[in-house]
Amino acid sequence: MAGGKIRKEKPQRHYQGGIPFHKSKGQHILKNPLLIDTIIQKSGIKSTDVILEIGPGTGNLTKKLLEVGKSVIAVELDPRMVLELQRRFQATPFSDRLNVIQGDVLKCDLPYFDICVANIPYQISSPLTFKLLSHRPLFRCAVIMFQKEFAMRLVAQPGDSLYCRLSVNTQLLARISHLLKVGRNNFRPPPKVDSSVVRIEPRKPLPKVNLNEWDGLVRICFNRKNKTLGSIFRKKAVLSLLEKNYTTLQAFQLSSKESSDDIEMAMAVAALGDTLADLRMEVDDEGDDDDMETEDGNTKGFAFKDKVLSVLKQEDFEGKRSSKFTQEDFMHLLSLFNKAGIHFS
Repeated sequence: MAGGKIRKEKPQRHYQGGIPFHKSKGQHILKNPLLIDTIIQKSGIKSTDVILEIGPGTGNLTKKLLEVGKSVIAVELDPRMVLELQRRFQATPFSDRLNVIQGDVLKCDLPYFDICVANIPYQISSPLTFKLLSHRPLFRCAVIMFQKEFAMRLVAQPGDSLYCRLSVNTQLLARISHLLKVGRNNFRPPPKVDSSVVRIEPRKPLPKVNLNEWDGLVRICFNRKNKTLGSIFRKKAVLSLLEKNYTTLQAFQLSSKESSDDIEMAMAVAALGDTLADLRMEVDDEGDDDDMETEDGNTKGFAFKDKVLSVLKQEDFEGKRSSKFTQEDFMHLLSLFNKAGIHFS
């Protein structure tokens, strides 16, 4: 209206049960009941299952989980949501089958569970994935809502643009499949990104590989994933690291028991996620100093470089790129390096 005051529009606040949501904490509550039913159906929950739910919020998904499973362990950081969950289910037939744990799921000791079904805060996607995979005894499967890009990295195959260390490390430990895409308007408040639901099934038995060695190799290979391995392993920084390991471990044979012990294996699995929270793509930076080879005067360094490159030449690995490597390729390359006495941890 002409001459009238322009009212400032107040920022929209989102509530459920009288509780305002904190977007900074990743609180985006599923509001579409049909989507919740679809997730339940695709989870394959049995009536005897103990279900782990992470970030239950006000309990929309929790209620459906309680209807189909034996019991639900709900881990919630926000004390307001904990009170809301307890209020919602008290004096109902579900009250004695719901165990609410208030705390940070990344710091909690998780009890036994058969299956995990969760809509998680996206900022904990990577460390949570590896915390779950490190849990013992192994669960049957996890059905988790992730940010779409993170989910696509989990399921990416060799040659895909999103194929990265995250893809390789998680697929070593689990079979991962994409279940469904979820638009942002299915949430209150809507996040800025679309989502996807992924199924994660831990491999049983786990592969016979030293996970520290494995991650050391994969970390180097994906530092410049579109360069050839010959180029990557000629870098001074890489050769220096491997030569130091070679000198230290020359008289030491790594025990095969390291990868079979349950406690050590669990710790190694959890460690795989330490530096994977960053979702950026690996890049091919053209750093001159980083790509310099061993200097002419260092004959010892040249001898070690020749040893490394001789491993790559055994199976024509020198001209290949890690962006197109399968799990079997990485496994075989690691075994060739280890046979030559070259280690990555």
